[in-house]
Amino acid sequence: MWSSEAPSNIALIKYMGKMQNSRTLVEPYNISLSYTLHRFFTKVSLENCLSGDQFISEINFNKKAVDRFLLHVNHIKNFFNYKGFFLVRSSNNFPHSAGIASSSSSFAALTKCVVTALCDISCVPLLSPEQMSKISRMSSGSSCRSFFSPWSVWDSSGASALSLKINNLNHDLILIDQTPKKVSSSEAHNLVKSSPLFEGRLGRARQRFESLRDALNNDQWSDARLICREEFLDMHQLFETSTPSFRYIQPKTDAVLDEIQQFCEINNDGPIVTVDAGPNIHLLWKKDQDEIREELRKIITLRMSCEII
Repeated sequence: MWSSEAPSNIALIKYMGKMQNSRTLVEPYNISLSYTLHRFFTKVSLENCLSGDQFISEINFNKKAVDRFLLHVNHIKNFFNYKGFFLVRSSNNFPHSAGIASSSSSFAALTKCVVTALCDISCVPLLSPEQMSKISRMSSGSSCRSFFSPWSVWDSSGASALSLKINNLNHDLILIDQTPKKVSSSEAHNLVKSSPLFEGRLGRARQRFESLRDALNNDQWSDARLICREEFLDMHQLFETSTPSFRYIQPKTDAVLDEIQQFCEINNDGPIVTVDAGPNIHLLWKKDQDEIREELRKIITLRMSCEII
């Protein structure tokens, strides 16, 4: 038996779909920058079986999702020219399909586990994180960032680690709703292309990436916070102006975001805030912000009645 685990990640500069000419690899439409969330991870175990690959999970995946996982296993087996079969087991330590990048950690963990098994069976050295990241990108674009830590950048040349001056952050997740989302991330990436705001997205993402990279390297935390807020609002405006339009942010999300914004204005300080493709809110804090972090946590849990993990 073989086992592996991989973390989730939260994009601060958002991945907004693949290039139309993408074939075997998911090539991102725009550059993205993510922070690795080691607290939230997927575990995958693997064992040989006699006939047909099988997938078992604690999550009640539909047939389409199961087929997607098994297809990825088959991609990797073809890469190694392996004809045997595996029983795959998977589990998350966080809610699935609620905007916490379960696809990223799931496919990264699956890739690591199958590659480890096949390298072992084939008696060849384990592939590098860069090689595994590329293989993982065959089935899940954002999973390629989960092979690097703490920062990962992904563009047309692939994913890689990015060294930044600010690199040891605390993470809070404000749970607004854990219900699986009705519009998947892949569906959202297709729909946003119909938004009138999509034109110029490539340039906006590149400019914000460069500005955020410089802000984090120069310890300009307030600038970093502003850039990340503009970026996630940009993404959600694309969702809300597509045809048909759709919305992940709920009224309670808006209320909590307003409370956080007011807190930051009063204190002239606060966390990086971002919202991915879901209603839940991610906060990133510097290590020297423990006092105001605890103050905001109390406000969110007591006044807004939200769970923070």
